[in-house]
Amino acid sequence: MSDNNPPRLRHVEHCMGTVFSFDVRGARDPRVRAALDEAVAGLHRVDAVFSTFRADSEISRLGRGELALAQCSAEVREVLGLCEEAERRTDGWFTPRYAGPGTALDPTGLVKGWAVERAARTIAAAGAGKVCLNGGGDVQLTGGPWRVGIADPLRPGGLATVVEADGELAVATSGPAERGCHILDPRTGEPPAGRLASLTVVCPALTEADTWATAGYAMGGRAREWLEGLPDVEAFAVAPDGTTWHTSGFGRFVAKLSA
Repeated sequence: MSDNNPPRLRHVEHCMGTVFSFDVRGARDPRVRAALDEAVAGLHRVDAVFSTFRADSEISRLGRGELALAQCSAEVREVLGLCEEAERRTDGWFTPRYAGPGTALDPTGLVKGWAVERAARTIAAAGAGKVCLNGGGDVQLTGGPWRVGIADPLRPGGLATVVEADGELAVATSGPAERGCHILDPRTGEPPAGRLASLTVVCPALTEADTWATAGYAMGGRAREWLEGLPDVEAFAVAPDGTTWHTSGFGRFVAKLSA
């Protein structure tokens, strides 16, 4: 097989109530296939440990006070540490503690991005030349070039813009189009004032992209200025009336901005 047509692995996995799509290129080493299997198993472990819909998950038991943090797995301690840091860096706009009735602890605004990033890095470390892992619309990329379409929240099946990447990049989108308004203003417990139809964040790592998209969406009209001040982070937003805005450096990632 020539270098112009490198071996390719594709896999689709249903987990965490969504779909994970793997596209792995340059996968000559058999260790890459094993790493993909390891990454898939890791996603299911994350679901078992962090699902707030499972009464027996560690995060549910921790939230009910049945487990102490010291008794939890290393993953729980790592994720809650990341949540604490995100809460500090966002001045409380990201928090794992404002979820719905009966839920004392819910770090899911960070967990999926962290899990996807970790899975993609597992595969890349095994020798894959290029990895694209899409977890329910949030994407971690290595290698390239790649093109990632950003869904138009106001036109089902349409694209609002297309992001190009050649190297390491993450793309995360928050908004009510798929699940309704599930991200609330943590200060009021209500939908954000001046809320957006969608907010997409791009930066090198999906843990941060997912977290900043969640926090930015919760901020509503405050998000643009805050995102503009973050290093190595760019964003693109669609307002409910169809108008768009983007941070000053976002254009370098854009293949085609919507009209």
